[in-house]
Amino acid sequence: MPNFRTLDDADVKGKRVLVRVDLNVPFESGKVTDATRIERSTPTIREIAEKGGKVVLLSHFGRPKGREPQDSLKPVAQEVSRVLKRPVAFAEDCVGAAAEKAVAAMKPGDILCLENTRFHKEEEKNDPAFAAAIAKLGDLYVNDAFSCAHRAHASTEGIARMLPAYAGRAMQAELQALEKALEAPKKPVIAIIGGAKVSTKLDLIENLIAKVDGLVIGGGMANTFLHAQGIGIGKSLAEKDLAGTARRILDKAEHRNCAIILPIDGIVSFHFEAYAPSHDYGIDAIPDDGMILDVGPLSVERIAAVIDDAETLVWNGPLGAFEMPPFDKATVAVARHAAERTKAGKLISVAGGGDTVAALNHAHVADDFTYVSTAGGAFLEWMEGKPLPGVEVLRIR
Repeated sequence: MPNFRTLDDADVKGKRVLVRVDLNVPFESGKVTDATRIERSTPTIREIAEKGGKVVLLSHFGRPKGREPQDSLKPVAQEVSRVLKRPVAFAEDCVGAAAEKAVAAMKPGDILCLENTRFHKEEEKNDPAFAAAIAKLGDLYVNDAFSCAHRAHASTEGIARMLPAYAGRAMQAELQALEKALEAPKKPVIAIIGGAKVSTKLDLIENLIAKVDGLVIGGGMANTFLHAQGIGIGKSLAEKDLAGTARRILDKAEHRNCAIILPIDGIVSFHFEAYAPSHDYGIDAIPDDGMILDVGPLSVERIAAVIDDAETLVWNGPLGAFEMPPFDKATVAVARHAAERTKAGKLISVAGGGDTVAALNHAHVADDFTYVSTAGGAFLEWMEGKPLPGVEVLRIR
């Protein structure tokens, strides 16, 4: 990854290293309920500490309006210590006397977590004076929080302009995976885009049409495209006011030589609830009072065949109402097929977005994909072709 400085380029021994991590983890009843984001940054933290650096962790947590005790990072720092299996000290602020004193007391190999950066309104404003106050605590800056890279905040972008800046190992892995998927992919490339609404993914679809060879559209989004082609979709979820937009996208895809793959059959029910009776209908025979809640088995076969012809797969969004059995079948079947191809060394598979990660976990194949991004908003903005401030600032100019 020649465009970015990584830890391979950094001399951390004896240095104070400000490490931006994402500790904005699910938290209930005083406990972290999912430590995935913490686990992703442990290789970076360990490496710096083991090379004799002083690791100073920076993160936001929640959306506090000022200093709110329930949004303190202190209990999260204890979870970081548990995951790392080594002591993690805590400073009651991220700037000022408390932070300076805690950093001054550090020895090489020590780890310190600073208090929630969002306790200061200047963080989200990317205030230069606030960024400078944090930068004063370090000699180097490492960003290991791709999930926050779409925000130009003081701790994600401002500090990186004031100190030598590097990508941490999780950030590096994410950038390398994304480069493999869309920047310099092995072709043919296909994308699977699902979810409820076309309106939330217009920028994404427009960008992908120019970059992929085939685009599989599933979920409620597919109904909008079917409706736009004059196909009856009964009472299925659709944004009928976007029919003109959908037709324009289909024309643009044809012009770009990007094949759009829409469902050819659908699993239809008359009730939107788990285990509701359902039946497979051809897409031209959807009952007027029925709802398409998943793509059907013929569509699954077609998508599997498209995956078989591909070298690279990018996936965002489920194919049906996967959170309600039995309308998870298509998503699970396609996910498992992609996982098998990946394990066989025949496919590079990159997936991301909250629902997508949940769907792959539900199918028990998240570990079999080439890369699964937990980044949410940053992953989507990257797929939309937007520059991410926290990444741009790490580029070697």
